[in-house]
Amino acid sequence: MARSPISLRLFLAIAFLAILPGLGGWWAWKGQGPLQQEATVLVKKGTSINQVADQLEREGVIRSASLFKLWARARKLQLIRGEYTFTARASLADVAGKLRRAEIHYTLVTIPEGAHAWSVQKRLKAFVPEEAFWILWKSPRLARTAGFEQAETLEGLIAPATFRLHHALEPEEVMLMLVEAFRNQVRPELEGGVLSPYKTLILASLVEKETKLPEEQAKVAGVYKKRLDLGMRLQCDPTSLYARWLSGDLRFSAPLAPDIRRLHRFNTYSVSGLPPTPIAIPSAAAIEAAKAPQVTKDLYFVATGQGGHRFAPSLGDHNRNVGAYRKELAQQQRAARARKAQGAG
Repeated sequence: MARSPISLRLFLAIAFLAILPGLGGWWAWKGQGPLQQEATVLVKKGTSINQVADQLEREGVIRSASLFKLWARARKLQLIRGEYTFTARASLADVAGKLRRAEIHYTLVTIPEGAHAWSVQKRLKAFVPEEAFWILWKSPRLARTAGFEQAETLEGLIAPATFRLHHALEPEEVMLMLVEAFRNQVRPELEGGVLSPYKTLILASLVEKETKLPEEQAKVAGVYKKRLDLGMRLQCDPTSLYARWLSGDLRFSAPLAPDIRRLHRFNTYSVSGLPPTPIAIPSAAAIEAAKAPQVTKDLYFVATGQGGHRFAPSLGDHNRNVGAYRKELAQQQRAARARKAQGAG
């Protein structure tokens, strides 16, 4: 028997009301969220599901913390501490899925060969506040973790590498990651040299800052090793710069006469022997050079002005090389002025 129009409308209305809660639940789960623009949420160590749900609602990422809590408990969600980025209008399902899959947003931070303390601090400033950095830089526990408990600072005790960091990490965790990489990747390579491992690291840092040319590094290490054996001061320009920076003058320029004359335990113009710590992160090639210095008759070297160095066994030969270097610089300066004048014309 056919239903009357009134009965049909009543049936459809009842059916609609029956499925309405399901439609509402589907929309709450799959529909567009309230977030107006991309946002980042940090899930810190020890954060509970309730705290994350309330944080997401408070920061406008989701509409209902209660619905998120129900889902999280039903799925037995295991929160992974990290930094999570959510796109505008992300649905509750999108937000929940990203947390369940632990899709952490990482920032790649590269610590290069040759970097020193101030350079490392600047590269890490988004993850390690400056005050915390300098406290951790002198941490005996971190130095011990790196493999050198006698080290005054972490200078040289960080691996040159690219690290995946996120802002939910604590500052000490970031620094620990860097020194553990050193312990695993660099520390074993310091064994077997003519000097102790830590002195090898110090010498390698001087070589690293003096020349980037692999074919010269063993010769530079040889000059310094011979000077150490003879009791001569190393007179390494980069150590005079490091002493300048430790004295509070953070100009990153070539050494000046006051730098050379400065009485400082890191300035190898004013004190004998190696400096107390490395002055930078040495490369693998510099470490190999420091382990096996190429000791010859040479006791001096000076830049050529063209990227390399001239080596000399005597002060007289060295002074002639210095004269050639100054002549080369003068020629380059005249050529630069001539090019500038032509450009102005």
